[in-house]
Amino acid sequence: MSNEAAATHKLEVVHPDPSQAHKMPYAPAIHIVGACDLMFILRRDRLAALSSHPHRDEEHIHPHSIEEQTRNAMEAIKSILDEVGATWTDVVKVTKYLTDIRDGDGMHATMRTYFGDWLPASTMICINQLSSPGARVELDMIVAMPRRAEG
Repeated sequence: MSNEAAATHKLEVVHPDPSQAHKMPYAPAIHIVGACDLMFILRRDRLAALSSHPHRDEEHIHPHSIEEQTRNAMEAIKSILDEVGATWTDVVKVTKYLTDIRDGDGMHATMRTYFGDWLPASTMICINQLSSPGARVELDMIVAMPRRAEG
């Protein structure tokens, strides 16, 4: 982010009890202060955007490992962030859909390698199944980006 763009907004983490923040893999709230643009991202894996519609099962072969599936989703999201000049610290909200809630620890450990110390607000939901056989995780994110100049 350029210095000029960085001045358009800032992100403030909000914790009702900051002394307990170290125990959580997410922030309860992120306050966006100032002008910014919002981008909404949905990604399962790198192949999902390139698949046929209607879906063909042979185009959706997933690794079994929750860590690898999470890494694939995060890499797909990273490609979008890179395309628009955003970073992981611009992500303000993550919604995580899992088919097995017990996969949460492995998913969080993998996500931490991308986010580092930045913890956006987050929701984790356990669902019966995803749109692709064998998929165990799906992520969507809201990104607060510097406002673009009109033109």
